[in-house]
Amino acid sequence: MLLYRLIVSIFATFVLARLVLRRDWTALRQRLARSPARPGPHLWLHAASNGELASAKPLIAALQEARPDLPLLVTCNSEGGVALAESWGLPARLAPLDLGWVARRMHRDWDVRAHVTLESELWPNRIHTCPGPVFVIGGRLSEGTAKGWRLFGGLLPGVLRRLSYVSAQDAGSLERYLAAGLPLAAAGPVLNLKEFYAPDPRRDAALTAGFDRTHTWLAASTHEGEEEIVLAAHKLAQAREPELRLILAPRHPKRGDAVERLIREAGLSCARRSKGEAPEGCEVYLADTLGEMGLLYPLAGRLFIGGTLTDRGGHTPFEPAAYATALLHGPDVANHAAPFARLAAAHAAIEVTDATALAEALTRLAASERQDALGRAAQETLQPATDMAQLVAAITQRLDPPE
Repeated sequence: MLLYRLIVSIFATFVLARLVLRRDWTALRQRLARSPARPGPHLWLHAASNGELASAKPLIAALQEARPDLPLLVTCNSEGGVALAESWGLPARLAPLDLGWVARRMHRDWDVRAHVTLESELWPNRIHTCPGPVFVIGGRLSEGTAKGWRLFGGLLPGVLRRLSYVSAQDAGSLERYLAAGLPLAAAGPVLNLKEFYAPDPRRDAALTAGFDRTHTWLAASTHEGEEEIVLAAHKLAQAREPELRLILAPRHPKRGDAVERLIREAGLSCARRSKGEAPEGCEVYLADTLGEMGLLYPLAGRLFIGGTLTDRGGHTPFEPAAYATALLHGPDVANHAAPFARLAAAHAAIEVTDATALAEALTRLAASERQDALGRAAQETLQPATDMAQLVAAITQRLDPPE
């Protein structure tokens, strides 16, 4: 624990110094758990960022319904995650630094009765100082992360023994949790929160009118180095399907200017969502905004999952599969290996390796019947294996009864 305290103290010093230099006093107070707290008991839920938080929305709704007497406090490592939680009407803060005295203040000021943390967010001081049960939902523990924890001696086993319930994201993570010291009694079923994603009911009339789903494909959450491949594939496929249009949604909208330059350099016409430009008439629609993927998924019959042609490990297939969209992806799917393995076994997605292969796959799926068949196969393959009611029951039965 001594080594961890040293490292987290150094990390905290850099974080606080940066906030002081930026004069971001609001963030500084939140990182030190000094921002105003709401009265009454709370259930503290922590997610790394908006992606993890979005996947937990069904769980949040179910917990609110099951325990309306125990309001939620949400923390995230990113400002985007905080903004998303606030848009749902939840009190949200930047995550406090994992210093013992900061964690204790957070628990005390918000009268925390239990703590829920998502995926790989294991923070020892928050867990050890929590006055109530601690839950890990969709927990992910890779081989590399498990090896990294061993540098801290018995720290991880001590953290795992403090956990009341862990529902691991995949079988490998569950095995590593148990091998590292998680009590068998605390091990729940394997579960990926992203399985519970529900299609966004919102629709944008102008967008819907601007695209023909059969002749539109979406490159979702692309990273640097992928847009060139996507644009080259589009030009190749467009030569065989002249009416084909591309919606390009970079993972980080702040790259919008750079991506637009790539589009122009490829000789393709472009309209930008962030500038309010109409989609009609352009070959590539650049969707450089946040929080609008749910509006984009229904527009395309074919979809490429970004981060899979680089070393980023890929993004979730659950969201696009919920819209019965035909899925294409590269070979790098380490972040979501289990669902991609299910898709491969069911022949419910197509793997590509370069622009030529991507263009060929787009061409094979030009007919709406083929798009629909592959999209339905992905949707059926990635149906949740665990009932949300069972998960919520596992959490609530470990909480103190309502006062």
